[in-house]
Amino acid sequence: MALFKNVATTLEMIKWEHSIFALPFALTGAVLAAHGWPTLPQLAWIIVCMVSARAAAMAFNRLADEGIDAANPRTATRALPAGLLSRRFVALFILASCAIFVLGAWQLNRLTLWLSPVALLVVLGYSYTKRFTSYSHLILGLALGIAPSAAWIAVRGSLDLRIVVLTLAVMLWVGGFDVLYACQDADFDRSHGLFSIPRTFGVPRALWIARVLHLQALVLLALIVVLFDLGNIAIAGIGLVGVLLAYEHSLVNAKDLSKLNAAFFTMNGVIAVVYFVFTAADLLIRR
Repeated sequence: MALFKNVATTLEMIKWEHSIFALPFALTGAVLAAHGWPTLPQLAWIIVCMVSARAAAMAFNRLADEGIDAANPRTATRALPAGLLSRRFVALFILASCAIFVLGAWQLNRLTLWLSPVALLVVLGYSYTKRFTSYSHLILGLALGIAPSAAWIAVRGSLDLRIVVLTLAVMLWVGGFDVLYACQDADFDRSHGLFSIPRTFGVPRALWIARVLHLQALVLLALIVVLFDLGNIAIAGIGLVGVLLAYEHSLVNAKDLSKLNAAFFTMNGVIAVVYFVFTAADLLIRR
């Protein structure tokens, strides 16, 4: 019973349900690579790799940031600083998640297996970047942004430079919403020697930086339409993504961050799903 309770607490700690942020972009990479649906085994192992990699990354972040979380009133109630989980258990969870990820990569093809340590280095290494750079948001963006390129490799066994454009778009999209999320900790970061764009440039400028990052992401998503010869359904999806991003930014301003969680969690999940559904529908209907 204690084991199941610890696993449940860990899953709650890492917000495993928020895998929805990255998974749709991985699935988009897979359908673009297959020009339709990939095989069922490919799809299943891609999902296994995505969920396990994110689980490892989030648990590692909580482990690396335990002291920081304990000092921050906003995060002091998280499982590790609150004493609900031991560091040993979380470390074992991370190792198990990494092992599942490598197993999934092995089941896909040789190149995914060879690149699996590189992927883990990126997704785990992000946790330390806010200790030395204000642009850690973009490193987090890269950690999620490699999902479509990784899924492409999983399906094709090789990399196409066109899919790297989607990786860059996701990097900018994630970086933008992480800048928004970091606004609530700007004062804490400043007082504890941590780095972020809101801490460095102030919250009002950080909000504008997030808007620019999201605008650049939309431009790259439009370029994807051209590179992959997508049609009106995909274009409509990008238009809807633009509307949702505008709404997301309307929820947050420098004087009122109270709706930031709604912007961060709800809207970004919706945006990711919308982009995947419209892109996949365009590919499948026009086959």
